[in-house]
Amino acid sequence: MPFLDITVIPVPTANRDAYLDHSRASTIVFKDHGATRVTETWGEDIPEGKLTDFNKAVQLQPGETVAVGWITWPDKATRDAGWEKVMADPRLSSTEMPFDGKRMIYGGFEVLIDG
Repeated sequence: MPFLDITVIPVPTANRDAYLDHSRASTIVFKDHGATRVTETWGEDIPEGKLTDFNKAVQLQPGETVAVGWITWPDKATRDAGWEKVMADPRLSSTEMPFDGKRMIYGGFEVLIDG
């Protein structure tokens, strides 16, 4: 069953194009190291929740937008091996992140249903 890495990131709205450029460059690296698909999304309709929501989760500031992305891997073993290679790949170390990585939420997820 596929395995997903999911991120929720606060991005300065003015950095949308830089974020897209960063995402395009990193997509190539992830696919070169075993990912089958990379999906990036830009928040357009993020409702405010009473207890929690995407905005609160990343401590969204004025002038920022929530971006959500996921990387699809064939399985967890491929993901684990792929991440080691990705982290050592000089193509990623030469790019600057156009967002505050300290407020990024991320995790790996086993897919239970993919219909």
